[in-house]
Amino acid sequence: MKIYNKRYIAAIALSLVLAGCKAPMATVVKDEVKENIPQNFNQQDQGDANNNSGTTPWRQFFTDPNLVVLIETALKNNQELMITLQEIEIAKSGVLAKKGRLTPTVSAGVGAGVKKAGRYTSEGAGDATTQIEPGKDMPDPLGNFEGGLMANWEVDIWKKLRTEKESAVAHYLSTVEGKNFVLSNLIEEVANNYYELLALDNQLDIIQQYTKLQQRALEISKIQKEAAAATELAVKKFEAELAKSKASEFTIRQEITEKENEINALCGRFPQPIVRSKGDFMAMIPQTVYTGIPSQLLANRPDIKQAELELKSSKLDVEAARKEFYPSLEISATLGLEAFKPSYLVKLPESMAASLVGELAGPLINKSAIKANFQTADARQIQALYEYDKTILNAYLDVANLMSKVKNIDQYYKLKSEETQALEKSIDIANQLFKNSRADYLEVLLNQRDALDAKMELVEAKQKQLSTVVDIYKSLGGGWK
Repeated sequence: MKIYNKRYIAAIALSLVLAGCKAPMATVVKDEVKENIPQNFNQQDQGDANNNSGTTPWRQFFTDPNLVVLIETALKNNQELMITLQEIEIAKSGVLAKKGRLTPTVSAGVGAGVKKAGRYTSEGAGDATTQIEPGKDMPDPLGNFEGGLMANWEVDIWKKLRTEKESAVAHYLSTVEGKNFVLSNLIEEVANNYYELLALDNQLDIIQQYTKLQQRALEISKIQKEAAAATELAVKKFEAELAKSKASEFTIRQEITEKENEINALCGRFPQPIVRSKGDFMAMIPQTVYTGIPSQLLANRPDIKQAELELKSSKLDVEAARKEFYPSLEISATLGLEAFKPSYLVKLPESMAASLVGELAGPLINKSAIKANFQTADARQIQALYEYDKTILNAYLDVANLMSKVKNIDQYYKLKSEETQALEKSIDIANQLFKNSRADYLEVLLNQRDALDAKMELVEAKQKQLSTVVDIYKSLGGGWK
């Protein structure tokens, strides 16, 4: 009857433990954006899966030797990249920490102490009547000297620790992809700033040419004034336009200085001249870019792969948090020497002390902290899914927008070239008419201003042509390989 009662009590206790360790279910997340990604970037262009510029190494994509040197310098010295590399090291250490929890921890230690128990206590009375050797009672107060090894091990019966390690590995891999994304962005920034610098150089040349043109027009107006063919108003108008063009020159010079320093900052160095070739800028032909198909973005773009790995890590975190509701099995053991006098430590086997303890324990009451951790991990999992979906959607839209921009900027550049050529001819015609007093100074000024604006816009269009190609190369996942 007693055995039956003991079994009955044990069964009730076990049922209570199992009921108390019931774990909630995680939210099931489904990635619909990835499943519904279009087959092509638009209806007109059918991509070729075998031809994708995003897989081209950056050294092959960029052919300007001066730009290549700048990119190499930035990849060696850029501070943001260095910070990202340290994030990888931090994540790697996290993996090692989680891996270490899978194996027992062993530590060594020594200790010394003294204790006096009350005479009229069970411990004190026992010590007073105990003799270690004939005629020698237990010392009072009683010393304690010990030294040995201690081991602790949490047995991973639910694979919770393995899940945590897998999560740390996924996070580590995501930081590697994050580094690749920083590389891609860095190369894009260096290239775009380099082309902007070349554009500013060309605009400065245009302003200087325009200044010379205004200088000649001013001289003609003065001659015509002396011949009574023009008025003082015409002279003052040309003087004002000359001063304006000279002022614009200093504005562009400041922009050039700032752009050079921006490139130097990306290269992780103090201000110094940027080596470049100005004369070939307008003759540069943008690279032909092949987009491939949208599904290739999932493999090419580091930010998408980073978001995917973070999603995987967050799912594993939810699983690990869920297993916190289950009982844990811990084993601890000690082996060493212990005695109340240091001289007795060498007396074996009397001074040897050992222990082995196994403990199975699970949460039963007041599990609010565990529940909160689980709910937090579950919410982060959903958040990571939304982040992953947003990254895919933005990547697709980036490429689609830039493909359209490439076509439109090409047409814009072509028409601006035609406008510039027409205005160049009109300047010569206006100057001839002005010399022959068949056109007034306003016609000359307006033609020169229009021609200047057209040339400046043509240079900007060339810069946008080159930068858009760099942007779409980066959007396709290029640059980090």
